[in-house]
Amino acid sequence: MPFGLCNAPATFERLMETVLRGLTSEACLVYLDDIIIVGRTFQEHLNNIRKVFQRLQKANLKLSPKKCRFFRKEVSYLGHIISADGVKTDPEKKKTVVDWPRPETVHDLRSFLGLCTYYRRFVRNFSAIARPLHKLTEARTNFNWTEECEKSFNSLKQALITSPVLTYPRTDKEFILDTDASNEGIGAVLSQKTGNEECVIAYFSKSLGKPERNYCVTRKELLAIVKSIEHFHHYLYGRKFLLRTDHASLRWLLNFREPEGQIARWIQRLQEYDFEIQHRKGTSHGNADALSRRPCKENCKHCTNAEKKFGMETDISVKVLTTEDAWSSSEVQKAQLEDPAIKPILERKLNSEDRPSWQEIAPESPATKRYWALWDSLHLKNGVLYRKWESDDGSSCRWQLILPKSRIQEVLRETHDSASGGHFGVMKTLSKTRERFYWDRLRADVEKWCRECHACGARKGPKTRTKGRLQRYNVGAPFERMALDILGPLPVTTKGNRYVLVLMDYFTKWPEAIPIPDQEASTVAEELIRAWISRYGVPMILHSDQGTNFNSALFTELCKLLGILKTRTTALHPESDGMVERFNRTILNHLSLFVSKNQTDWDAHLPLFLLAYRSADHEATGCTPADMLFGRTLRLPCDILFGRPSDTPSSPNEYLNNLEARLESVHAFARERIKLTSERMKTRYDSGATGHHFKEGDQVWMYNPKRRRGLSPKLQQNWEGPYTIVKKLNDVIYRVHLTPSQK
Repeated sequence: MPFGLCNAPATFERLMETVLRGLTSEACLVYLDDIIIVGRTFQEHLNNIRKVFQRLQKANLKLSPKKCRFFRKEVSYLGHIISADGVKTDPEKKKTVVDWPRPETVHDLRSFLGLCTYYRRFVRNFSAIARPLHKLTEARTNFNWTEECEKSFNSLKQALITSPVLTYPRTDKEFILDTDASNEGIGAVLSQKTGNEECVIAYFSKSLGKPERNYCVTRKELLAIVKSIEHFHHYLYGRKFLLRTDHASLRWLLNFREPEGQIARWIQRLQEYDFEIQHRKGTSHGNADALSRRPCKENCKHCTNAEKKFGMETDISVKVLTTEDAWSSSEVQKAQLEDPAIKPILERKLNSEDRPSWQEIAPESPATKRYWALWDSLHLKNGVLYRKWESDDGSSCRWQLILPKSRIQEVLRETHDSASGGHFGVMKTLSKTRERFYWDRLRADVEKWCRECHACGARKGPKTRTKGRLQRYNVGAPFERMALDILGPLPVTTKGNRYVLVLMDYFTKWPEAIPIPDQEASTVAEELIRAWISRYGVPMILHSDQGTNFNSALFTELCKLLGILKTRTTALHPESDGMVERFNRTILNHLSLFVSKNQTDWDAHLPLFLLAYRSADHEATGCTPADMLFGRTLRLPCDILFGRPSDTPSSPNEYLNNLEARLESVHAFARERIKLTSERMKTRYDSGATGHHFKEGDQVWMYNPKRRRGLSPKLQQNWEGPYTIVKKLNDVIYRVHLTPSQK
């Protein structure tokens, strides 16, 4: 083989495969210049060595005796120790791992992960263990070595040092594949039965990406099956194997009724394999289950929140027993005696039935005096104080427990916050509570609880949303400030256009409407330079909404290079870019009048629409955009059709002087008109403004509706918080601390 061959490894591997063709599946295995020769007995091993030597001699290839090892029961091959027991990691590699220093750069970390990944089939739950380290290698991520990374680094070292011995696969035995999925990853174990013992052949694990974590449980379990079978394809293809899962519904995997999309493609791919699905309950499925799950910290917020959300903080039976014990007669009586307002009444009831005199009760609190006023309706049941309430006609009565102050929150949580409470309003909650309990200032406590309920606030929100006063931003010269927006999507035209890039100057009201095929940041940036900057120069300020294309790294870098100050609207307030939003409506009104029935020619009507708009007086300035920009009126087709005399200047200097004077007067007139118009607009807008003013430290709810695929917006909670105001930036913008306060 000649020196300098760029694909030398592949060429040499093809040579070795050609020379040892027919022996690589029976007598030996080869990888480049490493050959391992096997044999069940000494005689068979000797015959296999003879066959390999004959092939090498025939090909005129030579071996180095110093590098050859003969008749060994254990041999090092490609970083592994191969023996009769199975495959394990090389001890020399273990020493390298033990002595590996803590990585200081991304390059060092990738080197370490490369070594570990080579042995990942020996490590159970490899992807979960190495996940914090892999995160450090992602693009645009700061190399910040945390305690979690240190723990992952040491865990990988320990796992590789204590890696198990993996057995050899046997073609005469059935393969067993155990799979499982969790919120964080998927895992699988490939094994075979040797006698009564299951011997592991290899492990497989994979962390889930962001889209995959949004899958439902069944789809995650199905993903685990698909990825695991693909990984062990070379073992499983063409052989019948047993597939075990702890997800019962997957027993009918290949019989899904009318599968569509991704699931249909997965099922079609799995039909290439011959397997039997067996359900195994989770308690017996620990080998694969551990691979898919990452041990959480003791204070894991995700798990804690999930348990609270679904009411799984404790086992249900334990919860019921605890609740019954807490509300036994002895416990309730003890709580009543500990309440300073109820204690004097209950002790007198327990000792005698005589009502205490006013002189005896006068030193007590107002709450005790109100209970004393109800003396005749208070009765003891099993040593617990109740109030007997009768209707006006005496036809019905009910017993109300005199509730100690220490139990009020628990009762209100049940009568309002629980599923049976329903998070209803004050009157319904009050009625439900009064039916069963009584305590001093009951109504005030119920009203306060309902008013401060976070769940009700997140769903119902305030009765009226706050609306700040209009903030004016007027400009006084052309191209000081311009706005841009994307209109669409519209029907795809014959030229392939689907969107309209709308550009407009705040002072002259000069518009540009450019049809574009997509709204990618590169397309928008290219058209901005071609259609606006190349003609009118670089604007000082560029204003847009919060579209990702306008806030992308590419667009931000473009503005930085050109020295443009980039501003954007506040969230959920498109009126802060109202000029182009109103112009978008004008475009649609015009196009709807001229577009064809199939609506595929709308881009052909934009040029004449722009001519019509630029030559029409604008309500705010009182002048046409052409007058404001060029100091002259545009010549229209009607001028040519009906005739219109033109005022031709006698000399260029005269034209220049006239143009300068005209532009100066037009701009001065427009500035006054814009000022009057903005004042009139502010007066009209502020008439409906609430004008709320918040201070630092105030608790507020933030309106933040989010559309999510597969979820109904009618069932979502649009209010977040309550948040704490950290700083007032201006009259209408505040900075809040995005950690909601706890109730």
